[in-house]
Parts: sequence; structure tokens; C-alpha cells
Amino acid sequence: MKITNHKVEKYMENLLDNRTPVLKEIEDYARSVKFPIIEPLVGSLINHYAKMLQAKKILELGSGFGYSALWFSEGMDELTEIICTDFKEENKKRAEKYFKKAKIKTRIDFRFGDALEILNTIEGEIDIIFNDIEKEDYPEAFKKAIPKLRKGGLLITDNTLWYGKVAKKRKKDYQTEGSREYNRLAFTDKRVSSVILPLRDGITVSLKL
Repeated sequence: MKITNHKVEKYMENLLDNRTPVLKEIEDYARSVKFPIIEPLVGSLINHYAKMLQAKKILELGSGFGYSALWFSEGMDELTEIICTDFKEENKKRAEKYFKKAKIKTRIDFRFGDALEILNTIEGEIDIIFNDIEKEDYPEAFKKAIPKLRKGGLLITDNTLWYGKVAKKRKKDYQTEGSREYNRLAFTDKRVSSVILPLRDGITVSLKL
């Protein structure tokens, strides 16, 4: 089930046709190997948030081969640090090649291993945490991420409408249930103010109060 009208989504994506060649290269590769990425519309959104917050410290829970990190880095400089995480060594190596090719100015710290375990080791407050790990781990990611955010920081989570399955009561698979529970937490926890944007596969944005 598509969350947005395909033609409208394509129209919006065409407005971003000036994105960098490296981003387009990753998009082509992701399609060829059927690897899920956030795609241009969500990429543009997270880049806007990074600029609005003038983010100096960004943590990604699940970075794949660096597509979202490249979007975060657009228009940012060496004062911004992006901590990437992924549990596949080959993804880390490919991401580092893309970072080098893109000649990004931001400081990249790519850590190999379990994203939630790495989150536990991060010191200091974080401006933005981007969550794109396994859906069954989303609730735990929420619980661990909120204390790490600075006041006014953002927790941004991808795939929270999960192909519309969250709205179907009979859907009880672990991924759908993980997304549902995550959204419940995001809208009941008094430490944050949350909104779901029906963009692509759903984006939940939580502002730490």
C-alpha cells in the first residue's frame, strides 16, 4: 500500500533533480540490489532539519551505505559530526567510498556494530538522532534515544506507517507491531512532541521538550 499518490510523489521528486551525482549513483545502486534507502524526498527533509537546528552532532541508527548521511552533510561543514552505524562491514566500506567521492566537509565517524549498543556508548547531547533500524527494535530505540537528545533536539524515524500496515488491525507481524508501538510511545511520552509526516513510508518526528 502506497502512502502517497505515486504521481504526486514523482512530481515532488522531480523538483529535487539537481541533487548531487553521488546521491543519484547510490539511488541507482540501491535499486539494482534492492536495498531500501530513504530516497530523495526524505533525504531533503532531514537535510532541512539539520540546517534548521544548525546541528553539530547527528547520530544515525542504521546507515546502510551512507545515503542518509550524505543528505545530512549537504550544506553542512566540519563543525558537524555525523556518527554512522551499521552491522555489515561491506556497507561501511561502500559508504566510505561514497563519502570520499562526494568530498563532504562534515566529520564522519562510521562505527561498525549493533546500533543500539553503540548508542549506549555515545557521550554528550545529540542534536538529531535518525532511526532506521529493524522495526521490531523501534520501541527500544525510542527509549534509549530520548535521554541522549538535547532539549530542542529531534528524533526522526523512518517507515513508521509501514506500507499502511499500522492502520490494519489484523496485521500482527513483528515489524508492524514494532512500528505501532513506536508511534504509541512517541505520542504518549510527555518528554516529546511528535508528528507523523505521510511522506514515502511515513516519518515520525519527535521534538524533545
